[in-house]
Amino acid sequence: MELYNALDIIATITESFALYVMIGCFCKQPRFHPAVSRLLPAVSYGILVLLLTHLTDLGGIKLFIIYPFAIVMAKICYRSPLRYCLVTVELSYILGSTLSEAVGISLMSWIYHGDTTTQVGGEVLLKWQIYVVVLLLRCVFLAIAYGLLRNFQYQIQTKDAAILTVSFLLLLAFNFASTYNFLNLNIENTLLLDLITAVLCVFFMVLFLYSKNVSYLREQEQRDKMRIAQLQQQYAYYQDKIKDEERIRSIYHDMKNHLLVLESKQNTEETRQMAQELRTQIADYEDYVHTGNEFLDIILKDKSEKAREKHIDFSAVVDFEGVNFIEPLDISTLFGNGIDNAIEACEKLREEDRIILVKAGKVQNFVSILIENNCTVEALPKGRRTTKADSLLHGFGLSNMQKAAEKYGGTCTTKRADEKFILKILLPIPNVEER
Repeated sequence: MELYNALDIIATITESFALYVMIGCFCKQPRFHPAVSRLLPAVSYGILVLLLTHLTDLGGIKLFIIYPFAIVMAKICYRSPLRYCLVTVELSYILGSTLSEAVGISLMSWIYHGDTTTQVGGEVLLKWQIYVVVLLLRCVFLAIAYGLLRNFQYQIQTKDAAILTVSFLLLLAFNFASTYNFLNLNIENTLLLDLITAVLCVFFMVLFLYSKNVSYLREQEQRDKMRIAQLQQQYAYYQDKIKDEERIRSIYHDMKNHLLVLESKQNTEETRQMAQELRTQIADYEDYVHTGNEFLDIILKDKSEKAREKHIDFSAVVDFEGVNFIEPLDISTLFGNGIDNAIEACEKLREEDRIILVKAGKVQNFVSILIENNCTVEALPKGRRTTKADSLLHGFGLSNMQKAAEKYGGTCTTKRADEKFILKILLPIPNVEER
């Protein structure tokens, strides 16, 4: 009997551990110290199960006590929405108890040809080998689940949680029927109920994985919408800049003539100084970058001004003459995001180390884009796309560039070496027939 008591304690520990693991996967907002919030539900759950098992004769009825208790404890210890607590407890109950028991008992019943029980101290109990198989299966199922869910970051919708809970309650009903028949009514042959319970466990897991994939697709769609909105905003910004630049350039040459007249009519030191200051203010248009693409000209000018404001040495050698297969929105994505990232990296350096180089042009049958900047050695936090606090809104720059490159059958690669960050984009030039 001591062996069975030991196996029962081990089983309770594994059930509690399943709750501990699932809480770590789904509940992210502890009310108390993180260790306390995570341990308290699992420990109290284990104590309750042992007390109900050894100090009461409830048998299968205890299922209707421990399940709500675990939900309440999870809600007490975490600020997570109720639907997260429900899914957490449901998965922990299935992985830590129901699935392994249903599969293990069904499997061993087939191996032992239905002879699964033995007499121990006048009580009818399952053979100890079955307990061992159930515990092993429990460890395997839990390890697989942890591997799949440890980085779970998707939103659990109320509708998805409701569907899962309904299927879980159906599963719980059959599991209760099997447990009640064996523990309370001493009916040994519960194979059919165990098989149905196993099928319902698998059905629940399939539903959960389906809802997880739906959540992933839903969030991916939201990210794509945000990405499109950001790109459209960039495009509109540069369209406005083009209009402004056209207006300014239309008066540029007249401005130079006005300065010449001013210098000739009032040949004093004061007027010469005023004229020189005005020349300095419009000097940017003397060095205007002409790439062969008007839209790209505006982008490079805009980014060079931002770099100069931040005391960054910015240089661009770009020849896009004849490169007319890239859409303006994608030009904005490839150059705008790449240079923005380079500026952000340079801001963290000393002024004398702030350098950005942009080179782009046709190389044989490809368009090559290279953006190189000095940078600090800074690793991103695990699971993050960016060092910025708002990882949902930021961190899409590189992925946007990769998608834009893939749109043209190209590649977008990054390399960090010798405190330099190098972004390389290679786009194949389509044949005239393809265009």
